[in-house]
Amino acid sequence: MTQRERMERGLLYDPNDREILRAQTECAALLRQYNALGQGDEARMAQLLKEMFAEAGEGCYLQPPLYANWAGKNVFLGSKVYANFCLTLVDDAPIRIGDNTMIGPNVTITTATHPIRPDLREKGIQYNREVHIGRNVWLGAGVTVLPGVTIGDNSVIGAGALVSRDIPANVVAVGVPCRVLRPISEHDRLFYDHDKPIDL
Repeated sequence: MTQRERMERGLLYDPNDREILRAQTECAALLRQYNALGQGDEARMAQLLKEMFAEAGEGCYLQPPLYANWAGKNVFLGSKVYANFCLTLVDDAPIRIGDNTMIGPNVTITTATHPIRPDLREKGIQYNREVHIGRNVWLGAGVTVLPGVTIGDNSVIGAGALVSRDIPANVVAVGVPCRVLRPISEHDRLFYDHDKPIDL
């Protein structure tokens, strides 16, 4: 079994394998093009997203600069996914992000991890775990999502949170480590910013 096959099966593997590095280098060329673009280049950005990513639904906008090990090759975006500046995707395994999800600046979503055994880490050995983020999720600025995590639909993850375990749907979760603060409630349907009435 090749190192690339081991990687794709979630087994321990050597990420410095020549075949893997060659494939990543090919992906990086498109990412460099993407990061050279900006406001006014939305049509080209959308085209590149569809080339780089495993899937990119309609209306996605990821503000450059964007960083990704595989330039999004293992990332599945629903429709109307928005990310602010400096999204980092460690996409050695699939990352699945649902429709209408909003991602604040400086967010990191990582699938790669390493064994505890020191001699394996000295060799750079790693393994990967998929990340699943539901639809209509909001990840605040500076959130970090760790390997293997699932975040349920409609949930809000507060700025700076470290998401190390699954978060259910329809909650507000915050902190390091991230924990559920409260459910999204009827109050949230009627008010924003504590007690300002929603008037639109």
